[in-house]
Amino acid sequence: MSAHQYDHGHTVAGWVGFGIASVGAGVAGLGVCAVSGLLIAGGVAIGVVSLLVTWALHLAGWGKGPGVRPRDEWGWRVRDSAAPGGHDECLACRLAGRGRRSAGRSADLTMPAQRDGEQETAAAVGADSVR
Repeated sequence: MSAHQYDHGHTVAGWVGFGIASVGAGVAGLGVCAVSGLLIAGGVAIGVVSLLVTWALHLAGWGKGPGVRPRDEWGWRVRDSAAPGGHDECLACRLAGRGRRSAGRSADLTMPAQRDGEQETAAAVGADSVR
C-alpha cells in the first residue's frame, strides 16, 4: 500500500511511457542542437513508440482508467482489475474496442434511404456536387 492518502495514478504504464518519452525528447533536443533532421525525426519516432507502449501496457492492465482507483489498487505494481472490460470514458479503451456500451443500443450505420427501403433518386445523387 502506498503512503499517500490519495490516488496519484502512478502505474507501470505511466512510468515506462514517461521513461521512453524522456529518451525521445532528449534525442529530439540533441537533434535541434546538432541541427540534424535525422535525430529530430528519431526523437519523434521514439515518442510515438512511447505512446504505443503505454497504450499496450494500459490495455494489459498495468495502467489506470480515469478517476480514482479502489484503495487496494493504489500501489504502482498492482494490476488494474477493470482493464479487461474497458474503462468508462477512456479513449484508449474505446480505440481498442473495449469501452462500455449502453445496454440495448447499437449504432445504426445504414443510410436513411436504405432503412426505409427507398431507392436514391438521380437528382439527390448530384444535388450536392459542384459543377
